[in-house]
Amino acid sequence: MRFALLVQADPAHSPSAISALRFAEAVAASEHTLAGVFFQGDGVQVAQRFRRPPRDESDLQARWAKVSEVCTLSLQLCVASALRRGLVDVPEAARAGFEAATLAPPFELAGLATFLAQMQTADRILTFGVAS
Repeated sequence: MRFALLVQADPAHSPSAISALRFAEAVAASEHTLAGVFFQGDGVQVAQRFRRPPRDESDLQARWAKVSEVCTLSLQLCVASALRRGLVDVPEAARAGFEAATLAPPFELAGLATFLAQMQTADRILTFGVAS
């Protein structure tokens, strides 16, 4: 089975963000594959380069990086959501005149068309958002 994940939950405030990560880790450890992982809305906060979790909490950013490495896939952020929250890569930082990028590797900026392409190659699409 091939899965595409859409993560919309803030990693600091929603159990859905942790559920998304645990699901991705389970897929990485199985015979199934990830077609892609796309972060949108507050979900992009996981890619904040300067974010450091307290010592008694898991480093979600490092765990996502491990999933990316094991599954050999990039972790993509909705460019509009990222820019709105101050997350920029090196080219965007230079364009805006910022001193440094705020986006941690292996996360990348991407448009919604990228997620649509991932959806087309997936057997199942799972959304991890915020309950209303």
